[in-house]
Amino acid sequence: MGKVSDISRGSFVRYNNELSVVLEYEHRTPGNLRAFYQVKMRNLKSGRLIEQRFRPDDEMELVRVHFKEHQFLYLDGSSVVCMDNETYDQIHLTRETLGDGIDLLKEGANIKVYFDGEDPVFAELPVSVEMEVTYTEPGMKGDTATRTLKTATIETGAQVKVPLFINIGDRIKIDTRTGDYIERCK
Repeated sequence: MGKVSDISRGSFVRYNNELSVVLEYEHRTPGNLRAFYQVKMRNLKSGRLIEQRFRPDDEMELVRVHFKEHQFLYLDGSSVVCMDNETYDQIHLTRETLGDGIDLLKEGANIKVYFDGEDPVFAELPVSVEMEVTYTEPGMKGDTATRTLKTATIETGAQVKVPLFINIGDRIKIDTRTGDYIERCK
């Protein structure tokens, strides 16, 4: 057990007897009222978001998890097959473990898989990925003054919004957390 002041963003805690990861953590002192901690967590079993206020002296169970680099191999129905980079053992994860960014992941990409004992509980995608645009409407040269976006299909089949000057065959960098276009790659 530890105090709420000991946790930080990315910490794993047991809240209501279920494992959760801390997404946001803020210490607030509103005017002449008592200070509190506003914590936003994601329940790893159900995927629900939890927002909770805690007093500074409240106790919370901190959970030690370890992570290993794994290589994303392929999608197998509702599960994701990954391989340990050191032992070459394969594990099956649920799609919910990886979140919405799974559509932006190419085969062979490295991800971090977090374990509670032997059970995989959480997976972290790379912050950004480079993909090739397989289909989009023709671009217009020099049209970079406005922030107008169009839909483009990338090599994994996912669709992202890109600027008008992006053409078929261009390589682009995409943020896996939001699915937004970052830049064109050279």
